[in-house]
Amino acid sequence: GAPSCSGSRSLPFEFERSRSESSGDEDDDEDDEEEEMEEEELEGDPGARFGTDDGELESDDDRERMINLADLTPYILCSICKGYFIDATTITECLHTFCKSCIVRHFYYSNRCPKCNIVVHQTQPLYNIRLDRQLQDIVYKLVVNLEEREKKQMHDFYKERGLEVPKPAVPQPVPVSRGRPRKVMGSVFRIPPELDISVLLEFIGADEGTGNFKPLEKKFVRVSGEATIGHVEKFLRRKMDLNPTCQVDIICGDHLLEHYQTLREIRQAIGENAVQDGLLVLHYGLVVSPL
Repeated sequence: GAPSCSGSRSLPFEFERSRSESSGDEDDDEDDEEEEMEEEELEGDPGARFGTDDGELESDDDRERMINLADLTPYILCSICKGYFIDATTITECLHTFCKSCIVRHFYYSNRCPKCNIVVHQTQPLYNIRLDRQLQDIVYKLVVNLEEREKKQMHDFYKERGLEVPKPAVPQPVPVSRGRPRKVMGSVFRIPPELDISVLLEFIGADEGTGNFKPLEKKFVRVSGEATIGHVEKFLRRKMDLNPTCQVDIICGDHLLEHYQTLREIRQAIGENAVQDGLLVLHYGLVVSPL
């Protein structure tokens, strides 16, 4: 009959068998031994069957290489909190990545990268950060149960404070339009156009007896040019928890400013002496109010 898939291997044995029958029964034992030897050689040599040079087959286990999580840890840790990335956020200027909450909190005090000290932005460093969703997905896949633990902590945080748990953001489908594709520019934060003055608040000290006060966390502020020095003083009092008996003096250059003066007027009146790297620089000090 027609040879099957194993016919290429059985035909030589059929030939040997027919030859042994014609030569006599005395050669039967020798032919049987030769057949068994040939079968053992073919079965024991995978290279002969599959045509590989070294006679060895590469299995999936041989191709896969196990890597310890400790080898990857330096690449998925936030250098600020020393924990795994949560909401991984990258600075576009230097491509260093941190947890989102860590880098936003850092920018309250500084406009430089915590890792390389590069100036991210003179006034609004939050402009130059972007969420890195691909890196965050990698972290969640590498660290077992990290995503579940983080979701539970967030849920407990909001529940303990009686707040509504925010729903996860669902990516919106991008409509397919014909013709020339549009380039969509996205930004993490947008500043209203009416906030046209950037202010740098520098502390020049406090007299003895002014009491306990909190240091100002955020010295870079962007406000409307119509804001007055009175508004700035209220901002300082609220943020620093100042005692009502404490007096706040605000100075620009060599000029002691009055409550009614607007920031736009001050910038126009004092000119370049009031501006540093595009910022209106205001110095403030705390003194004891006279009785």
